[in-house]
Amino acid sequence: MRLSARVRAISPSPTLTIDSLTKQMIREGKDVINFSVGEPDFDTPEHIKEAARRAMAEGFTKYTAVAGIPELRQAIAHKLAADNGLAYSPEQIVVSNGGKHSLYNTFMALCEPGDEVILQAPYWVSYPEIVKLAGAVPVVVETTARHNFKMTAEMISEKLTPRTRIINLNSPSNPTGAVYSRRELEEIAELALAHDLVVVSDEIYEKLVYDGAEHVSIAAVAPEMKKRTVVINGFSKAYAMTGWRMGYAASEPDLAKAMSALQGHSTSNPSSITQKASVAALAGPQEPIREMVNAFRERRDLTVELVRTLPGFDLPNVPQGAFYVFPDVSSLLGKTIAGRRIDSSDALCQVLLAEAGVAIVPGGGFGAPNYVRISYATSPEQIRDGLARVRRAVATASA
Repeated sequence: MRLSARVRAISPSPTLTIDSLTKQMIREGKDVINFSVGEPDFDTPEHIKEAARRAMAEGFTKYTAVAGIPELRQAIAHKLAADNGLAYSPEQIVVSNGGKHSLYNTFMALCEPGDEVILQAPYWVSYPEIVKLAGAVPVVVETTARHNFKMTAEMISEKLTPRTRIINLNSPSNPTGAVYSRRELEEIAELALAHDLVVVSDEIYEKLVYDGAEHVSIAAVAPEMKKRTVVINGFSKAYAMTGWRMGYAASEPDLAKAMSALQGHSTSNPSSITQKASVAALAGPQEPIREMVNAFRERRDLTVELVRTLPGFDLPNVPQGAFYVFPDVSSLLGKTIAGRRIDSSDALCQVLLAEAGVAIVPGGGFGAPNYVRISYATSPEQIRDGLARVRRAVATASA
C-alpha cells in the first residue's frame, strides 16, 4: 500500500516512542525509572473528576458544538482576561483535543504550501512535524545555553525571507524550561508587527514557573499584537489532565471560525465529559496547582543538583519553568559504556535504558543532538534512584 508523501515526511515522536517502550518494559516486570515523559505524576484533582462523574450521571454524553460548549468557552475567556490581561469573546475560543490538536488546527488554517515558520531550537518535537504536515517549511533559529536557550529579535531577523509567515514561540519552553521576559517578547513583537507576521504562542506550561519568573503572553505586550497572535493553551500540565485531552486556541474571529470549520470535518467536538471537567478545573479551587508548582520547584532543585554531579553532563542553566532539565552530553560522545561506543545521544539513552533501567530522551528530536531531556515530573525518590543509576553507568565510560 503506497503511503502519502505527507506522512512519509514526518518522524514519530521520540518522547512518545520512548515512553511507550518504557511502559511496556514495566508491564513486563522490568525495573525501569521513567524520566522520558512530560506528564505530571500527580492525580487529577478530585473536584475535576467529580465534575466528570456528574456529567456522565446526568447524561452529558452527546455531541456538543464543534468549538466547545458555551460554558467552557466563556470560562476560558474569563481565564485569559484574569490571568493574561487578554480580552476575548467566547466566539474567539476553539476548544480541541489537546494543545497539540490546537496547534495542528492553527497551522493548517494559516499556512500555504511553501510558507516559512520560524522555530527556535531546541524545540518541542512536534513543532516541525506539524508545520510540515501543513505544507509549510520549518526555519530553525539555533539557540544555546549561552543564549539561555532563547531566540532574540535579532536572531529571528537573520532568518526572515519573503516567505516567512509565522513565528512560533513556546514559553515556558519544552525541553529547556526557558521563560521569555516581557522585554524580550516586546522586541519580538516589534519585529512581527514590522514584517506583518503572525505569532503562534504555545503557553501550555504557563502555570509552572519558578524563582519569581513571570509568564507573559506576547499577545498582551502591545494592543496591536493581540490581533497577530494565536494563543495556545490547555489543561494537561497545570491540572494533571494529560489523558483527558483538552486544549484551546484563542485568536481573531475569522481564524477561530476557520479552525472550527476545519475541526468540524476532522474530529468534530472534543469529549463532552472532559469539557465539563475543564469548566470545573477553571472555576474550582486553584490550590492544587500551587501545591504542584511547589513540589516541582523542589524536584527541579534536586534534579539540577544531582545532574551537575554526573560525569559528562553539563548543565549551566537552571530552568525557570516547565519540568525538564536539558544537559549537554557531548563530552561522553566517542566513549564506550558497557561495551558500546557512544556515538550519539541516542546511543547514550539506549545504553542507559538497557544497562541502568533509566529512560531519558535523546536531544535529536528536539533539534539538539548533543543534549538529552530529563523530566523531573516524578517523585524525589525516583529522581535520586534514577540519577544514581545514571551516575554508576557513566562512571564506567572509557575512551
